[in-house]
Amino acid sequence: MYKVRVEANFSSAHNLRGYRGRCEDLHGHNWRVELVAAKKNLDRLGFVLDFKHIKSILNDFLDALDHKYLNKIPYFKKINPTSENIAKYIFDSLIKRIPCLVSVTVWENNTSSAIYEP
Repeated sequence: MYKVRVEANFSSAHNLRGYRGRCEDLHGHNWRVELVAAKKNLDRLGFVLDFKHIKSILNDFLDALDHKYLNKIPYFKKINPTSENIAKYIFDSLIKRIPCLVSVTVWENNTSSAIYEP
């Protein structure tokens, strides 16, 4: 199995509903998002996918989240915008454009991340 990984960043604010502690208040993160795509066989050029193509798709998607209040995005009106749920949201939103996507990792800081892989 061949795997490729790309990263991108976005900044946004959120708060966690029903949480008791500092995260229940409005706060922000400089999120780092990592996508992993995999294929058993490479294409004729020797790629899983071109990094430029994957980065373009990811950056276009993250532009819609950048400098936004995540709780106002329709998906997060009822679902808490936790790192775990953000990872799933990104995965579900991109799987049709990147069919060989296998996981999304969302880092909310340098030491804490959540991974979604179906």
